[in-house]
Amino acid sequence: MRYIVIGAGAVGGSIGGRLHESGRDVVLVARGAHGAVLREDGLRFTTPEGTRQVRVPVAVGPEDVELRPDDVLVLAVKTQHTADALTRWAGRPVAGGGTAGESLPLVCAQNGVENERLALRLFRRVYGVCVVLPASFLRPGAVTAACGPYTGVLVLGRYPDGTDDTARRIAADLEDSVFRAPVVPDVMRFKYAKLLGNLAQTVEALCGPVTPGSPAAELAERARAEGTAVLKAAGVDCADTAELAALREGAVEVRPMPEGERALGSTWQSLARGAGSVEVDYLNGEFLLLGRMHGVPTPVNETLLRLANASAAQGWEPGATAAADILALLRSVP
Repeated sequence: MRYIVIGAGAVGGSIGGRLHESGRDVVLVARGAHGAVLREDGLRFTTPEGTRQVRVPVAVGPEDVELRPDDVLVLAVKTQHTADALTRWAGRPVAGGGTAGESLPLVCAQNGVENERLALRLFRRVYGVCVVLPASFLRPGAVTAACGPYTGVLVLGRYPDGTDDTARRIAADLEDSVFRAPVVPDVMRFKYAKLLGNLAQTVEALCGPVTPGSPAAELAERARAEGTAVLKAAGVDCADTAELAALREGAVEVRPMPEGERALGSTWQSLARGAGSVEVDYLNGEFLLLGRMHGVPTPVNETLLRLANASAAQGWEPGATAAADILALLRSVP
């Protein structure tokens, strides 16, 4: 199989880089300055083993790729860019007949739970991935994946549920590429659990590291408590923290990096890069939506969403907002 990785940032670059290094056929899809550097110099890929330039074929978009029947599309863009990417790729012709949306598997290697819903409108074969892959993308052409002995855990399954031979073949390639890749029939249980964990990333992006006993930790815990209450009211089945911890144990541990590189979560990275948008509408926003549908108040997540979007729009540095100020603001919320 050939892997077309749509969005070669922290997650997509790490997956594509590792697959390429294990001898798989890979195309990275990236635009702008990042795409230009990848085409000119290759991917500067830093892992605990060291830093190297990985020369992976690069495309700007679907017009640059002649799709084949054995292609797998790996969607790794942020959720706010998913609808555009799906529209651009779904109608592309595949050699031998049909379109990408009709015949090719689409793997959503993304945070949140909205991507699969959007994808199933345009693609017949959709797979979800719960991504446990601490990696960073802070400058064009460079991706750092800081964990070992595995680069990450990628829990894979058919959407909305089930497994099949394609999922198992993809998982086998990932397992041969320094990932742990369990195939499960209920992948969304794991994605909802990861979504709860992502709530702390919004606090981290606004306030800096979430350390035990700090105002930021209190804020993150309050956001998570709201999210847990919302999922219970909505009747959403969710893996527990012990299940996620078991996936990581002995597999995904942060290692010292050759160049001392370190970054926080993906939302923090978006602010650090000045990306202009963040993913919170589909992270905290998922709990706002479910809370409004099921009558559960979510003032903490609503406030965090509003502040994070404002930070992105105004170009604020990550960590520029004091958690104590947000807690004081919440005390004034009716």
